[in-house]
Amino acid sequence: MGDGVPKDQQGPPPAEAAIAETRLKGHLGHLTPEEEKALEQFKNISIKEGFYTPAKDEARASHDDGTLIRYLRARKFVPQDAFAQFKDTELWRKENRLDALYEKIDIHDYQEARSVYPQWTGRRDKRGIPVYLYEVGKLDSKKMIAYTSSTSKSKVKGPSPSRMLRLFALYENLTRFVMPLCSAVPGRPNPETPVDQSNNIVDISKVGLKQFWNLRSHMQDASQLATAHYPETLDRIFIIGAPSFFPTVWGWIKKWFDPITTSKIFILSSQEVLPTLTSFINIEDIPKKYGGKLDFECGQLPVLDPQVRACLDILPSPDAETYFLSAPVRWVEAGEDGEMTAVSVGSIDGKERKEPIATLHSLAVRVATHSSHLQRQRSEIVVPNSRPVTSHNQATSSMQASKDSQIVLSNHARPSDHPATAQPAPLTQSAPSNLPETIQPAPGVNPSSVSLHSQPIPASGPLQHPLANGGPPERIAMPPPPTQIQRTKTEYVTPAEDPAEIKQLA
Repeated sequence: MGDGVPKDQQGPPPAEAAIAETRLKGHLGHLTPEEEKALEQFKNISIKEGFYTPAKDEARASHDDGTLIRYLRARKFVPQDAFAQFKDTELWRKENRLDALYEKIDIHDYQEARSVYPQWTGRRDKRGIPVYLYEVGKLDSKKMIAYTSSTSKSKVKGPSPSRMLRLFALYENLTRFVMPLCSAVPGRPNPETPVDQSNNIVDISKVGLKQFWNLRSHMQDASQLATAHYPETLDRIFIIGAPSFFPTVWGWIKKWFDPITTSKIFILSSQEVLPTLTSFINIEDIPKKYGGKLDFECGQLPVLDPQVRACLDILPSPDAETYFLSAPVRWVEAGEDGEMTAVSVGSIDGKERKEPIATLHSLAVRVATHSSHLQRQRSEIVVPNSRPVTSHNQATSSMQASKDSQIVLSNHARPSDHPATAQPAPLTQSAPSNLPETIQPAPGVNPSSVSLHSQPIPASGPLQHPLANGGPPERIAMPPPPTQIQRTKTEYVTPAEDPAEIKQLA
């Protein structure tokens, strides 16, 4: 690995960044009174403008609180600014028919896009956040030319370029499949707060100067899209294997990304890679080539960790697990304690798929939802100078409340108890014997009639008044709202092919 770390980069993030409590600031269940007030103001503005419908009777809210809070975090909890971005995103989603895109995208197109963007390893970090890997060196000119050519022939059309439509589908998979799955699996710290971000390992070893420049628009697309319409879905990016010339080009590479994204990028020297990664991720969940024990490389299917796999009942057919891990999938939930059903969507040879492909055991869903409700009940009782509830106590209370299920999962062992290279154990070895033999949708659910965009993130729950840690904090004056809000439009620009800068640096 190279050690081309620019001097203006601070190396690894501070040690406290790896602590779950550090991430929870500004997240659901851990808002200050001022942030709670901002959320209510944001909702009221959105209701008045017709972009948000609150829950009523049996009907759920149009958007879960976790999603709305992401927009507030991105705009420093200024309600008017958050609404401006939220409105732009809702209009953009409607213009590009995002729900229909994810439901109908050709699976071959989807898998091609997956091969040229960060891929989920199937593992999570110590806080429960999904870990993605991106090996930039594999994106040579031949592969990118072939990918660009295939996007131009795509049958999916819309206001945005074809290459962007495929990228949209990948972000939908992150928010509609990976994050809900990671949120619902028990055993993670702070289960009352949904998982709404990802961690990325970006390997730029063996990448030449010309290859960097040729990939600029490809990388800009993802950065612009995330910032504009999927805000606060990135926890951080660890760049490893930086070549010796990287400090020279970092100055103009930074311009490809927005300031929010660059503030989350940490460029690690070869000596910093393993110590930094292990502070965030268990050694069993770090790929072998970076010093860990996980047998995974870009291009492979995600390798689900044993704890996640033990909570799943995947259809017993030859291709079910492949489709589950590499094709468009969404979750359907019926009731607070009902099992979640994974529905395989997309299309093959023009034929749309809406087939139940897996279920998430009811115990996993019950633990997550009960934790959310327990946190809400505690928040309604004001206890001066109370100690914050630890994740251990929350998990214990959640498991105690679930004893009536009479289901005991065999996933209490740490990941280190399982060989990293082993394939998921047969269901009979890792799951209760009383599980259904066939996959059925959650009770009362018709997978073909449920809207993708209406599905909430498990464990997000309608937490309205979270308990403030350590008692009521001091009042913080909110900044005055802007007098005017201008709507922005996302632009996708491809720079010139042969700039003078490259000639000077080559």
